[in-house]
Amino acid sequence: MSIVVSIPGVDKTNWWIEQLQALLPGWTIRPIHDPGDVKKVTYAVVWKPATGAFLPFPNLKAIVSLGAGIDHVLADAELPRQVPIIRTVGTDLTQRMREYVALHVLRHHRDMPAIAANQREKRWKQLVVPPATQRRVGVMGLGNLGGTAARTLASLGFETLGWSRTRHEIDGVTTYAGDGEFADFLARCDILVCLLPLTEATTGILDARLFARLPQGASVINAGRGPHLVEGDLLDALESGQLSHATLDVFHVEPLPSEHSFWAHPAITVTPHIASLIDAPTGSRIVAANIERFEATGYVEDLADAERGY
Repeated sequence: MSIVVSIPGVDKTNWWIEQLQALLPGWTIRPIHDPGDVKKVTYAVVWKPATGAFLPFPNLKAIVSLGAGIDHVLADAELPRQVPIIRTVGTDLTQRMREYVALHVLRHHRDMPAIAANQREKRWKQLVVPPATQRRVGVMGLGNLGGTAARTLASLGFETLGWSRTRHEIDGVTTYAGDGEFADFLARCDILVCLLPLTEATTGILDARLFARLPQGASVINAGRGPHLVEGDLLDALESGQLSHATLDVFHVEPLPSEHSFWAHPAITVTPHIASLIDAPTGSRIVAANIERFEATGYVEDLADAERGY
């Protein structure tokens, strides 16, 4: 029984192999470019695999995505569609996302970007903001990560709203569903958090039309996927004052090129895709448990739906 690992960067690949090997001593675990006997490979653990990466392995039972999203796997035009995809989701990853969302919602709520700008100018200016109970925060995407983030925001006292394609019920959160309720949801969001999966339907969803539906001066946090955002539309909305600030953790091209305008934009906070960045010791325990469970039963709770894209 063999597992191959494919992650950008040799050091990271070797790190994950070491962690997984300690947890799965009965398995042979190798980098995908040096798999040994390809007929013995039954699982592939990957992040952003190359096109055609899975074609050499005729007996692949499952592909394990090192993250909650599977868009980076589905991007492979030669992906064997009959092979199940397992997402890596756990309490650690969910905790990291709820921390990130809470941190940056509070930053926007307390107008910390303006306070930081005042510090750079050595300007003492007290900014008065309303309490959280008078601030409306909307979360787009109410899966594992989005649902937990919404509950966290509600516990902090924010008037919390949530929207997804299908109906969800979350205590303390006013939820909306489908295209018919989308405009009403957006109209009430002083701060909008995007945690949607990347699908054909959600690509480019953060565009000029959406920004125009938000209250003037709203702010946006994108910790979903880079292609959710139409970058030129964001810059226009910030320039016009329709949006006051944006925090971006994900981008069309990663790492974000040094010449990109986002780096120096005074109304944009850039973080390098760290919202729920999982470490190898924690992630490997989740991956190992999922492989063992799938090998024994043919099923895990974190099995993705490739047709839906998440």
